[in-house]
Amino acid sequence: MPKRSSKTKLDVNQIAAEILRAATGEPHDLTPKGKKNPAAVALGRLGGLRGGKARAASLTPTKRAQIAKKAAKARWAKKTSK
Repeated sequence: MPKRSSKTKLDVNQIAAEILRAATGEPHDLTPKGKKNPAAVALGRLGGLRGGKARAASLTPTKRAQIAKKAAKARWAKKTSK
């Protein structure tokens, strides 16, 4: 799977427009100016804070061990493939 070069997704036309702006000296900005809704951010954070603890509490010790072994195996496979 190819690695992402950036978080902003630009198509060919946007890249061409950016090159043209740079060549002509026009000001340019590719980052979106939209602000996040504070209520949505708070709600997402709240769910994120609760999620891991709730999941861990619901898992059996056997299932937690299986998940940990799978994660360790994936980490070691990743290190040896480099």
